[in-house]
Amino acid sequence: MRGMKKLLLAAALIAAAACAFCATPSSEYPMLKIKPVRQKIWKGVPGMERHSSRLDYYKPLSKTSDAAVIVCPGGSYHHLGMFHEGKDVALWLCSKGISAFVLKYRVSGNGHRHPAMLEDIQRAIQIVRQNADNYGINPNKIGAAGFSAGGHLVLMAAEFSGQDQLKKLGLDSPCPLGPNFIIPIYPVVSMQDPIAHVRSRKSLLGADQSQARKDELSLELHADRIECPVFLLANKDDRTVDYRNSEEMDKAMSRAGVSHVFILGEKGDHGFGMGNNDFVHTTKWNDRWLLPWLKENGFAN
Repeated sequence: MRGMKKLLLAAALIAAAACAFCATPSSEYPMLKIKPVRQKIWKGVPGMERHSSRLDYYKPLSKTSDAAVIVCPGGSYHHLGMFHEGKDVALWLCSKGISAFVLKYRVSGNGHRHPAMLEDIQRAIQIVRQNADNYGINPNKIGAAGFSAGGHLVLMAAEFSGQDQLKKLGLDSPCPLGPNFIIPIYPVVSMQDPIAHVRSRKSLLGADQSQARKDELSLELHADRIECPVFLLANKDDRTVDYRNSEEMDKAMSRAGVSHVFILGEKGDHGFGMGNNDFVHTTKWNDRWLLPWLKENGFAN
């Protein structure tokens, strides 16, 4: 009986610990309790309605900025980290009075390759910009923040803004399809060996791994196309995406005269997003580094 009581007590303690873990917020900002409004971005578009790509709109409880940010989670272009690199980021933005949209874009885990992801972010920018009045935002202050592969996607959105992916889908684009500022965090940048993130490259390119395709989507090679300010952050001890991706992007943007800041940390690894983890709590990188940059560029108050 005593042994049974010990087992029951142990089971109760494990269950309590599990409940405590489940109750632990994934960010510092869940107290906002903002329920997103979800919208399928291809609804009503012939031939595209089958796709589940969507925007989750988070409206600030107290809006103090007329800017908006489309958030692109990472996941090697294979899956998406919708919480620590999506929802948590949106809640932080809302806590600063900035409207946020989390983009669930197509990935290879569901059988999609380039340019599906680029189509999705251009469509998201189009929807947000064309409905700026409804959202109470400035159509010239729409940014994009991306993490890991999502960082590659927001860089693509800036570099390939002149390549209208929507026209071939039968959509007119009376407004620009590029972001007004971008925030790539520990981004995938290059498709070139030896610094390429191989899984992201495979997910993006599929079977066509030709040098021409690698060059096309190695974004350090096209930095001169970026026409908006950039906030770039990475860590030297990143065990997932070689930090030299960000270094090469920084060098390329410097050569091209792109307005940007580059913060390279010694430690912090990869995948911290804005979740409940040591790097976020220790550095408070979003409050300490990103927020001042947003304010300096007129995107936050």
